[in-house]
Amino acid sequence: MAKKKAKKSIAKGVVYVAATFNNTVITVTDEMGNVISWSSAGALGFKGSKKSTPFAAAEAVADAMTKAQENGIKEVGIKVQGPGSGRDTAVKAIGATEGIRVTFLKDITPLPHNGCRPPKKRRV
Repeated sequence: MAKKKAKKSIAKGVVYVAATFNNTVITVTDEMGNVISWSSAGALGFKGSKKSTPFAAAEAVADAMTKAQENGIKEVGIKVQGPGSGRDTAVKAIGATEGIRVTFLKDITPLPHNGCRPPKKRRV
């Protein structure tokens, strides 16, 4: 028989929103960076082009935050990464979650300081 996981009581955490063109992944960690819960549009059963929608991102946030609240999360900071369409909706959904206070919002999208040569332009 599988062991029942002990519930942690972590008050503060960080929510990472990775919004790509194809999917949105939400990860809730404690301040040290240990993962408490995660969710993504694909993990919730959205397939194909529906994964990249703002609605799917909001659903992923709701799922991840519910799991995180079971572990006692009360206060979160938000770190957003990527160019996806679900990023703004995800941030709004975290702010709208009952019983969660948002302390900071930071964009951590990696930007090259003229690094690698970009791929050739698409011809459609």
